[in-house]
Amino acid sequence: MARRQDEQRAGAPLMAEGKSDAEVKLILYHWTHSFSSQKVRLVIAEKALKCEEHDVSLPLSEHNEPWFMRLNSTGEVPVLIHGENIICEATQIIDYLEQTFLDERTPRLMPDKGSMYYPRVQHYRELLDSLPMDAYTHGCILHPELTVDSMIPAYATTRIRSQIGNTESELKKLAEENPDLQEAYIAKQKRLKSKLLDHDNVKYLKKILDELEKVLDQVETELQRRNEETPEEGHQPWLCGEAFTLADVSLAVTLHRLKFLGFARRNWGNGKRPNLETYYERVLKRKTFNKKRD
Repeated sequence: MARRQDEQRAGAPLMAEGKSDAEVKLILYHWTHSFSSQKVRLVIAEKALKCEEHDVSLPLSEHNEPWFMRLNSTGEVPVLIHGENIICEATQIIDYLEQTFLDERTPRLMPDKGSMYYPRVQHYRELLDSLPMDAYTHGCILHPELTVDSMIPAYATTRIRSQIGNTESELKKLAEENPDLQEAYIAKQKRLKSKLLDHDNVKYLKKILDELEKVLDQVETELQRRNEETPEEGHQPWLCGEAFTLADVSLAVTLHRLKFLGFARRNWGNGKRPNLETYYERVLKRKTFNKKRD
C-alpha cells in the first residue's frame, strides 16, 4: 500500500504539479543481494523504467539505522519512493509499478483480468511468493550440511552467523537511543527472535525443503504443458504462456536464489526436473535478468 510521506527525508522527491507518473523520479532503496530487492529490480528492468537506486547494506546493518527505520518501520528492503508515495514490501512495490505505469511503451507483466492467462499467472505468482525464502537463507547459513555447492563463501557464513547473534543486542541499543522508534525496534527484535528459533531447527528446515520440492513438481508439470502446447523446435514459451510475466519474475529469482544457497542440485540437478533446469539456463541468458542478478 502506497503511503504519503509525513516527513520527507532529505533528498526525497515531491510529486511535481502537472507531471505525469512517468516524469516523476523513482527512487529505490535496496540491497543488491536481497531476494526481495532482486525481484523488484528485475520488474523495473523488464518494464524499462528509469530508477535511481541506492544500496542499503544489510551486512553493515544500514537497514537498522534510524533514517531507514523512519522510511520503513519494519526496517526491511526494498523501499520505493515515487513522488510523495513510499511503498514498502516487494509485492506491493511490484503491484504499484504494474498499476501506475500504464502507457503503451511500458511492457505489462500481468495479463488483463479477463484473460485466460490471468488466473494461471496469479496462481504461480502467489505460490512462488509464499515460499519462505528467508528460512532457506538462514537455514543454509546455520546448517550448511543441508546444501551442496553453496556459493556463500565459508568466511561469509561465519561472519553472518556472528552478525545474526549480535543483531538482537544492536536493536535493543538502538531502541534506547531512539525513543521515537522504540516500538518499531522492539517489534523487529521480537520478529527476528521468533524467526531464528524456527530457522535453526533442522526438522523444520527439512520439512520446508520437502514442501519446496512439491511446489517445484507443480512448476515442472506446468513447464511440460507449455512444451506440449508448442512442440515446434526453437519455440520456447515461458511459465504461463508466450509472455514473460510476474510469475516468471518470481520463478526466475527463486531459482537463482536456490542456486546461490546450494539447493540447485537437490531440486534440478542430474536430470531431475529437466524442464526446470532448461528454464533456468534460459533465464540466465535473458538480458534484463543478466543485468540485475548480481
